[in-house]
Amino acid sequence: MDTQNATHTQNDWITTPVTARLLRGALDVEQTERGVLPHRLPARARAQCADPQLAMAESQPSGVRLVFRSRATAVELDAVPTKRHYVGAPPRPDGVYELFADGRAAGRATAEGGNTLTVDMTAGTAELAQGAPGTLRFDGLPGGDKDVEIWLPHNETTELLALRTDAPVEPASDPGRRVWLHHGSSISHGSDVAAPSGTWPALAASLGGVELINLGLSGSALLDPFTARAMRDTEADLLSVKIGINIVNADLMRLRAFAPAVHGFLDTVREGHPTAPLLVVSSILCPVHEDTPGPAAPDFSDIAEGRIRFRATGDPAERAAGKLTLNVIRDELARIVAERAPKDPNLYYLDGRTLYGEADAAELPLPDGLHPDAATHRRMGERFAELAFGGDGAFAK
Repeated sequence: MDTQNATHTQNDWITTPVTARLLRGALDVEQTERGVLPHRLPARARAQCADPQLAMAESQPSGVRLVFRSRATAVELDAVPTKRHYVGAPPRPDGVYELFADGRAAGRATAEGGNTLTVDMTAGTAELAQGAPGTLRFDGLPGGDKDVEIWLPHNETTELLALRTDAPVEPASDPGRRVWLHHGSSISHGSDVAAPSGTWPALAASLGGVELINLGLSGSALLDPFTARAMRDTEADLLSVKIGINIVNADLMRLRAFAPAVHGFLDTVREGHPTAPLLVVSSILCPVHEDTPGPAAPDFSDIAEGRIRFRATGDPAERAAGKLTLNVIRDELARIVAERAPKDPNLYYLDGRTLYGEADAAELPLPDGLHPDAATHRRMGERFAELAFGGDGAFAK
């Protein structure tokens, strides 16, 4: 459990520097004036795109864990979270830190203070105000040597300043599990999930017994070459790419550009992972974009109640001119994988509607028209684990 009651004096604590050796799931660790900032894209990739949406998404540590081995029964972490506030909307809940001891849930906490990013979606502006660090504490952990994992908030940029424990800390040994590298959109990032271990990739990784590197980048699964290069250069045993929704709702490209972009992305990934299982996943069902092109536009009519919905603003007739819809993209992805498969027997395709389809939408509709809720993430994670890791799945051993 986590508590705000101090059970140790200052002299009891052992301070351990937070370094890349203690972090998993991050592709880069930036040294700041106060501490370290985990990134999910390397510096080279970040330098090639000035999009503030991407900068925010890749610095939010979805799937990133602070991992160490210790006999500690109490842990403190100083952090500077960046909390988002949307003009006209109620305050967002604070990001959640989850602690696991030898794989078992042992506490949750939030960090007070931190920076505030004020976003005005109607004006398209964002302003950052610097804030003070916050301290979170976990007490009452099991005694004895154990592996401790602290999952960082999937939806808050988090600068780590200091780790304190009541017993010495050492890096955890290599768990010997296969590494799964996944890239996708805000759905993979974890939109509308309350805690970082509840994203569908985190759930699927747990069920599949693998180590997750989550490159789910909110609004930014756009077939960017720098993301493909980041995947190429990252050690992994299993790879997946979820393609579709951001291409459509950003109205990013037409059919003529889409297929070559997919081929180029896959070619780049294959340069670093020529024989690893590579799974191409299309979008889950999203009724507003199944046959209607983008761009998507937010509906602010209920923002005061904390609700934003999204709608498609394209015209279905524009498909004749090459505008993309989710159904068009699914057909193209299936065709591309089938075309490449004879020379790439470890390339697979999964229709995203097997994770969330029409029957699921009737039972668990997307609350804002685009993003699944926590219950749907769990269903998607369980289904992905069954389809990919089980039986004859792409990731079955």
